[in-house]
Amino acid sequence: MKYVEGFVAAVPAANKEVYRKHAADAVPLFKEFGATRVVECWGDDVPDGKVTDFRRAVKAEEGEVVVFSWFEYPSKEVRDAAHAKMMSDLRMKEMGSTMPFDGKRMIFGGFAPIVDM
Repeated sequence: MKYVEGFVAAVPAANKEVYRKHAADAVPLFKEFGATRVVECWGDDVPDGKVTDFRRAVKAEEGEVVVFSWFEYPSKEVRDAAHAKMMSDLRMKEMGSTMPFDGKRMIFGGFAPIVDM
Protein backbone atom coordinates (compact mmCIF):
# COMPACT_ATOMS: atom_id res chain seq x y z
CA MET A 1 0.00 0.00 0.00
CA LYS A 2 1.17 3.54 -0.73
CA TYR A 3 2.38 5.89 1.96
CA VAL A 4 1.73 9.64 1.97
CA GLU A 5 3.68 12.39 3.65
CA GLY A 6 1.83 15.68 4.02
CA PHE A 7 3.15 19.18 4.63
CA VAL A 8 1.60 22.53 5.48
CA ALA A 9 3.64 25.75 5.53
CA ALA A 10 3.15 29.51 5.52
CA VAL A 11 4.94 31.23 2.63
CA PRO A 12 5.16 34.98 2.07
CA ALA A 13 2.85 35.81 -0.85
CA ALA A 14 5.70 37.77 -2.45
CA ASN A 15 7.74 34.54 -2.56
CA LYS A 16 5.26 32.55 -4.65
CA GLU A 17 7.48 32.19 -7.72
CA VAL A 18 10.60 31.64 -5.60
CA TYR A 19 8.74 28.91 -3.69
CA ARG A 20 7.42 27.32 -6.90
CA LYS A 21 10.95 27.18 -8.33
CA HIS A 22 12.40 25.89 -5.04
CA ALA A 23 9.77 23.12 -4.93
CA ALA A 24 10.18 22.25 -8.63
CA ASP A 25 13.97 22.05 -8.24
CA ALA A 26 13.53 19.65 -5.30
CA VAL A 27 11.23 17.22 -7.14
CA PRO A 28 14.03 15.31 -8.94
CA LEU A 29 15.78 14.78 -5.60
CA PHE A 30 12.64 13.52 -3.88
CA LYS A 31 11.99 11.16 -6.79
CA GLU A 32 15.60 9.98 -6.69
CA PHE A 33 15.08 9.18 -3.00
CA GLY A 34 11.91 7.18 -3.70
CA ALA A 35 8.89 9.49 -3.97
CA THR A 36 6.59 8.47 -6.80
CA ARG A 37 4.53 11.68 -6.79
CA VAL A 38 5.07 15.20 -5.45
CA VAL A 39 2.21 17.71 -5.30
CA GLU A 40 2.61 21.34 -4.19
CA CYS A 41 -0.52 23.49 -3.79
CA TRP A 42 -0.74 27.26 -3.25
CA GLY A 43 -3.56 28.30 -0.90
CA ASP A 44 -6.54 29.68 -2.81
CA ASP A 45 -9.52 29.17 -0.49
CA VAL A 46 -8.25 28.67 3.06
CA PRO A 47 -10.95 29.90 5.45
CA ASP A 48 -10.50 30.86 9.07
CA GLY A 49 -11.96 28.27 11.42
CA LYS A 50 -13.83 28.78 14.68
CA VAL A 51 -11.40 26.73 16.79
CA THR A 52 -8.42 26.00 14.54
CA ASP A 53 -7.47 26.07 10.88
CA PHE A 54 -4.54 25.74 8.48
CA ARG A 55 -3.37 29.33 9.06
CA ARG A 56 -3.23 28.90 12.84
CA ALA A 57 -1.57 25.52 12.53
CA VAL A 58 1.48 27.14 10.90
CA LYS A 59 1.13 30.53 12.62
CA ALA A 60 0.67 32.25 9.27
CA GLU A 61 1.30 35.96 9.48
CA GLU A 62 -0.19 38.85 7.54
CA GLY A 63 0.89 38.57 3.89
CA GLU A 64 1.57 34.82 4.05
CA VAL A 65 -0.21 32.11 2.07
CA VAL A 66 -0.76 28.56 3.26
CA VAL A 67 0.88 25.90 1.09
CA PHE A 68 -0.33 22.30 1.24
CA SER A 69 1.86 19.55 -0.19
CA TRP A 70 2.04 15.81 -0.26
CA PHE A 71 4.50 13.21 -1.44
CA GLU A 72 3.54 9.65 -2.29
CA TYR A 73 5.84 6.70 -1.69
CA PRO A 74 5.38 3.01 -2.51
CA SER A 75 5.51 2.20 1.23
CA LYS A 76 6.40 3.57 4.66
CA GLU A 77 9.69 1.70 4.45
CA VAL A 78 10.61 3.55 1.24
CA ARG A 79 9.63 6.87 2.88
CA ASP A 80 11.76 6.09 5.94
CA ALA A 81 14.74 5.19 3.73
CA ALA A 82 14.19 8.42 1.74
CA HIS A 83 14.36 10.44 4.95
CA ALA A 84 17.67 8.84 5.88
CA LYS A 85 19.06 9.69 2.44
CA MET A 86 17.77 13.28 2.64
CA MET A 87 19.43 13.90 6.00
CA SER A 88 22.84 12.95 4.63
CA ASP A 89 22.57 14.48 1.15
CA LEU A 90 24.55 17.70 0.63
CA ARG A 91 22.12 18.90 -2.05
CA MET A 92 19.25 18.74 0.44
CA LYS A 93 21.28 20.61 3.06
CA GLU A 94 21.98 23.35 0.51
CA MET A 95 18.29 23.59 -0.43
CA GLY A 96 17.37 23.68 3.25
CA SER A 97 19.56 26.72 3.78
CA THR A 98 17.71 28.71 1.09
CA MET A 99 14.07 27.89 1.85
CA PRO A 100 11.77 30.81 0.90
CA PHE A 101 9.70 30.38 4.11
CA ASP A 102 10.13 29.78 7.83
CA GLY A 103 10.73 26.04 8.07
CA LYS A 104 10.26 26.07 11.86
CA ARG A 105 6.53 26.71 11.33
CA MET A 106 6.06 23.95 8.76
CA ILE A 107 4.09 20.94 9.96
CA PHE A 108 4.33 17.49 8.42
CA GLY A 109 3.54 13.88 9.03
CA GLY A 110 3.27 10.44 7.47
CA PHE A 111 -0.07 8.87 6.68
CA ALA A 112 -1.24 5.39 5.72
CA PRO A 113 -4.13 5.69 3.24
CA ILE A 114 -7.39 4.07 4.33
CA VAL A 115 -9.43 5.08 1.24
CA ASP A 116 -7.86 5.60 -2.21
CA MET A 117 -10.32 5.67 -5.09
